[in-house]
Formats: sequence, structure tokens, C-alpha cells
Amino acid sequence: MLNKTFTSKKLIFPAMLAFMALVGCNPEQDMDPATEMSAEATLMAQGVHAKSNVKLRKNHYVVLSSSETLPAGIASELNAANGEVTSLMEQAGVATVYSEDPKFAAKASKIKGVRSVVRDLEVQWYNPDDMKIVELADVGTPPASGDDDRYFDLQWGHAAIKAPQAWNAGHRGSGVRVAVLDSGFDLDHPDLAPNIDLAASRNFVPGERLDYALPGVGSHGTHTAGTIAAADNGIGIIGVAPEAELILVKVLRDSGSGSFSWMIDGIIHATQQGANVINMSLGAALPRNGKFLNDNGTPEDPSDDFIESDTKAVQELLIAINRATSYATKNGVTVIASAGNDANNGNADKSLVHIPSSSTGVISISATAPRGWALNPFGTFMDDFASYSNYGTPDVHFAAPGGDYMYPGNEIATIAGVTQYAYVLDYVFSTGSNLNPGTASYYWSVGTSMAGPHAAGVAALLIGRNGGSMEPAHVLAKLRATSDDLGKPGRDPYYGYGRVNAFRAVTE
Repeated sequence: MLNKTFTSKKLIFPAMLAFMALVGCNPEQDMDPATEMSAEATLMAQGVHAKSNVKLRKNHYVVLSSSETLPAGIASELNAANGEVTSLMEQAGVATVYSEDPKFAAKASKIKGVRSVVRDLEVQWYNPDDMKIVELADVGTPPASGDDDRYFDLQWGHAAIKAPQAWNAGHRGSGVRVAVLDSGFDLDHPDLAPNIDLAASRNFVPGERLDYALPGVGSHGTHTAGTIAAADNGIGIIGVAPEAELILVKVLRDSGSGSFSWMIDGIIHATQQGANVINMSLGAALPRNGKFLNDNGTPEDPSDDFIESDTKAVQELLIAINRATSYATKNGVTVIASAGNDANNGNADKSLVHIPSSSTGVISISATAPRGWALNPFGTFMDDFASYSNYGTPDVHFAAPGGDYMYPGNEIATIAGVTQYAYVLDYVFSTGSNLNPGTASYYWSVGTSMAGPHAAGVAALLIGRNGGSMEPAHVLAKLRATSDDLGKPGRDPYYGYGRVNAFRAVTE
């Protein structure tokens, strides 16, 4: 694991480095000599996950109907089977139920029109302790670009995808609604608050609120939302689609864990609230056969109480997610998700399925980054394939800026009045949780979680150009026609159809 030690007393930013995801190697280059992999990270890069990443939700069940709609009267029948219905997603043919009756699954399975009853799974979709974070202190001057948003010049990703050129052409995402499915959000961040539709936003996590409650700046949901649609208000940063409206949907705990059912609920809710785009910067690679490696390297089920019939849970829950994303796309929602951070080669290892990026109708985004950009802002190649990003021809549709930590030097650079190690400035800079009321906090982070929001912002610009409505298939086709083909001609394992280009998307 890469470990850079900060020793200079001249730097004004604290050393708050950790990994956004367990890191594998760059598929096209040797591993950086300074990079080491833990035993678990090695297993993940080889296509297996430790069982601690997935566990059963005790007494919580997901009920799938035989069709994509729920049978009439299903709620009363589930109640008669000693179940307490917690959610009815009629549009996806899915219900969630709480029951302490050990025979509930058997009883409910006999209800006419029910396909399966499986226990809900809880996944650590990302781990805050593994996030790579560098906090920005409250210093700096307006950027050299002349824009009055203080830290705009730190957003190299916008330059890479030519977002400013799209704005200058008159396209800023007006009239488009983007739902961000994530952990909690900083609801009063001055760069986000003007664009949040609080009435449409919702929390699906029991025991937590919509707003981010953990200490520290590193709010994953706030960071992704800022990249998509931070307002152009002269304060800090600018989103790719600065006039788009944000629907904030909490489907993960602030600790990064969450259940399949919360995600399904969030997708349905966002669709019903009129979202044009859904961004899911979250993901988990699950074994298709339902098995995981234990500490001895032996395949076993996700938890000690995982019974034989529950080996079907993964497959059934994948069907449930597919139904939800299919419902969204059928109702005009472009769904975007991060490809994942395990450096997994989907062409070679077909034992894993990455959720939700591989779900029906979802556009999967890999990550790109410069190396040493701050040392040569106008001459550095911006589109190296990120060392941690998952890849594979069927697994990636497009690439977008996600940042990387592979620049080997310790040079110091200054951009927009901000002095920092050059390799840190290769990360993605965005909004964070306000540490003090009335302040605006920001931080750098790395991952396909940061790439997805860049692509979601481009989709919002494109839909805005189309009058605020556009079929997902047409969005996909337009992005395919206008992305910069950086790998082998056509769809390649790393960049998919290419790195998204905002300017081309709205002008061609």
C-alpha cells in the first residue's frame, strides 16, 4: 500500500492520507516500487472477496414476484405469513419484509405469484477508513483562470473533459435533475445548497439522517454531488453541470455499508421523483456462485448462519437490482455507476459480478488521471488509465477523471494559490463536510467513485441540451459517438468507448 510521509513544515495541509479502495496494479505498467498490497487486497485483485465484506441482515427479507409487478394483495399475504412489510416496490416486483419467524421464508414462498424469498444482504460498498483523503485548509486566492470560484483551477478533471468549453457553448445542465445515491450529504454546503431539491431527497438508512454525521471532512456523498452539480456561485468549486438540480438519496450509512434493499428503494424513489440521471458511486464485486474465501483461502458462504438455500441469495438479489435499474431506464433515467477499484480484469476473471455497474441498463465508468499535472498543467497527458480501476471489455462503457497517486516524486507545486505535493494535485478535488457551521470544506480523493460523477455531469449537460429529456439509449449512443477514443479503436478494456467529452457531447 502506498505510504507517503509528510515531513515538511512548510506545507499548509495536514497529512490525511488513506486509500479509497484496496489497490491493485496498473494493467499496462509495473507496480510502483513504493506500492504494496495487503493479503486481502491481493485476493481482491485476483477476483475474490473476503467474507467480512458481506453479511446477512438478520430477519430482513427480499421478496421477488414472478413478474416485474407485485401480485395484488401481496402485503396482506406477507403479513399473514408473519412478515412486516417495510417496502413495496410494485414497479420492480420487489418487496422487503421484516420477520422474526424462522419459517417466514418457507411460508412466503408459497404465496401465489412469488418467485423467491431471500435474506437481504448488507455490503460494505466503500470503507471510510480506506479512503484516500487530503483536506484543504482555508487558504488560497482566486484561480488564474479568472473565474471567481476560488478553487476552480484545482479541478483538472473539468479541463480533461472540456466542461468549460461546453459552458461557453451555452450548456450548463439547466432543467436536468440528477439523483445521487450515496451516503450522507452536507446539506448546507454553500456550493451545493442552491441546487438541492430537499423535498425530493430522501434517506433510506434506518437510524441515520440524510445529512452526513461523522466527524471530519470526508463525506463521500458530498464529494460526488459537488463534482456533478456544485453551483457556479463564486465561492469554491463548480460542478460539471452547475445548473442541474440535485436529488440526494441516502442508501448507505455514513460508514459506507448498506443493504441491497436500500439501494433498490433509492433507485425506485429517484425515478419517481423525476430524475433524468442517477449516479451511484458505490459498488461491490460479488462472486457469481455466492461463495467467498475464508481466512484460510477456502470457499465458503458469506456468514456462519448462511444456510444452504441462501446460496441463491446473491443471484436473486442481482435479479432484484436488475429489475430496479431496468425500471429506471424504461422511465427515461440514465443510470451511471462506478466500475470499481479492485484493478480486476473482467476479461480474465469472470467469476465476479460488480454491482451495480453491471446491472441492466447501467453505464459503467472507469477512471483516468494525469501524473504530475501540477508541474506542467498545460502539457501533461490527462488520461492515463488509473492504477486501481477495474477494467474489461464488457465491464466498462466509458472512462472519466478519477485521479491517481502514481506520480512517484515529492515535488511541491502551487495551483490557484494552493501549495501541495504534486501527486496530491492529481487527485480529484471537490466538496466535503463542513467542519464548522457556516464554512465551506473541500478535499481531494481518488477512485472510480470520482469518475462516475464526471460522466453523470456530462450526461446532464447532454440531456439539458436536448431540452431536459432524453432516452437513456440515446444518451448512451451520443456519449459513444462523442467520447475521445483513447485506447484501441472501438470499445477497449480500459476506456470503453472512450473518455467522455462534454464539449463534443453538446455540440456534435
